[in-house]
Amino acid sequence: MAKFTEEDKINAVQSYLEGKESYQSIGRSIGTSSSVVMNWVAQYNLHGIEGLLKKSYTSYSEQFKLDVLNYMNDNGTSPNETAVIFNISSPSMIRKWRILYEKGGLDALKPKKKGRTLMKKENKRETKKQVPADNSIEALKAEVKHLRMENEYLKKLNTLVQNKEKSPNKTKRK
Repeated sequence: MAKFTEEDKINAVQSYLEGKESYQSIGRSIGTSSSVVMNWVAQYNLHGIEGLLKKSYTSYSEQFKLDVLNYMNDNGTSPNETAVIFNISSPSMIRKWRILYEKGGLDALKPKKKGRTLMKKENKRETKKQVPADNSIEALKAEVKHLRMENEYLKKLNTLVQNKEKSPNKTKRK
């Protein structure tokens, strides 16, 4: 997806507002879809030039995300219309929030920490695997996994032994 400068956006909006070109012709000339240009014009009409300026990375609170989703549901607006109203640069972000909310509820909307997660040091006693109860699904799955690994190991070992016996560099001892 192409990144557009503030100047590109302003020029596109001005071309449309002056009646020089349609959404489609502007989109074709700068290499984007007409809906993107339509979104820029709507943001400009509602928020002025501030609606077109680059936004640095923004972390939205879970309450803000919920308010946006509730507004969209209560008023029947599309993600594109809602993004314009709330001055959110990407309508796809709202679509993502909706999917997360439908799958995981309010907890899924919580902002995630950025960067690497640190590994926690654990006591050796705590690292021992808990043994599942006999005849439980977990126990049976664990046993199947163990047997499959054992089977693979034995197959590889057998292949290595056979390859070593066939090796022409083998020296014979008496």
